Amino acid sequence: MAQQHLEPTEPVSGHLGPSPTGDALAGYLRSQATEFLRALRQHRESGGTAAGAEDPVDAARALRRSVRRISASLHTFRPLLDPDWSESLRPELAWLSGTLGMEHAYESRLERLLLALHRLSGAVFPAQQTPVGGGPAAPTASSPDRGNLTVGAAKAGALLDRQLTLARTRAHSTALQALGSSRFHAVADSIAVLASEVPLTRTAVTTDLRPLAATAQERLEDAVSALPLVTAGSPYNAEALIHGLSPDPSPHPQDAPWHQVRLLLRLHRYAREVLTSSVDVRLLTAGQCLDRHRDASEAASAAAAAARTPRIAPATAYALGVLHADQRHEVEAARFAFQQCWQKQVVST
Repeated sequence: MAQQHLEPTEPVSGHLGPSPTGDALAGYLRSQATEFLRALRQHRESGGTAAGAEDPVDAARALRRSVRRISASLHTFRPLLDPDWSESLRPELAWLSGTLGMEHAYESRLERLLLALHRLSGAVFPAQQTPVGGGPAAPTASSPDRGNLTVGAAKAGALLDRQLTLARTRAHSTALQALGSSRFHAVADSIAVLASEVPLTRTAVTTDLRPLAATAQERLEDAVSALPLVTAGSPYNAEALIHGLSPDPSPHPQDAPWHQVRLLLRLHRYAREVLTSSVDVRLLTAGQCLDRHRDASEAASAAAAAARTPRIAPATAYALGVLHADQRHEVEAARFAFQQCWQKQVVST
């Protein structure tokens, strides 16, 4: 598929009015820094101690949203920023975002896997028959192994609950420790300064941002053009199941390019926010497909890891194997949804 047919949005170099310069970047970074400080205040006021409480969770997510945008802007527009400052802050932002995101990731993974177990063992409402990712509904033909799956599903669910709840509790403790550390306070101080003073280079105020944003778009398009979108455009092509029975506990190697596209899409989307001060809904929708791809991939890995638990009953291992295959089908469904979403964007532009 030729690269020129894979542009999800209009080129960032056109139809955006006056050329945005370093002033637009400074305004964007100040606004994101202000959002970070607001979320941090909310987190402190809520206590941030009860895992599962709505206010601390919402505040942590708001912290991560602003941190991701600041970090992405420092990456995309780094020639316009003080290099020593930006290169020292970027890894700290990555550390903070990753640390804050782990608790929610384990919680969501457990919920996804338990819902899938209920669906696969028969306890499912019709509305739940559509796979995550918006792809076509999975076949629901009855199977003589349904009874074995039902027997093992409860124990598999209990095993996953123990493992992922423990991981989530540890991630919660790690996040609390991080938020009380001197390392975090140094990051927060840097962002607090950013809310009022952005360390631009002397030429940034007259430099057009669009070439740098266009570079982010080109990197995304190159990465998408390397994906097997033609294959992903065919539902149930089993591409995502390759290596599914491999004893290798490492992540599926074929998932990595899709994960990379997800990260590049986010960089492109945030760069457009800097230029246009608005959210591109088409890019947001495409990103959601790749988020579901990532979630299903990691859920499949969690099911496979649980299946390697020593001395589990055969019925439990069988249920976890079916669950792993189900989540790999969800990976495929998410790829299909991304392919459909991407092609719709091409038509609309």
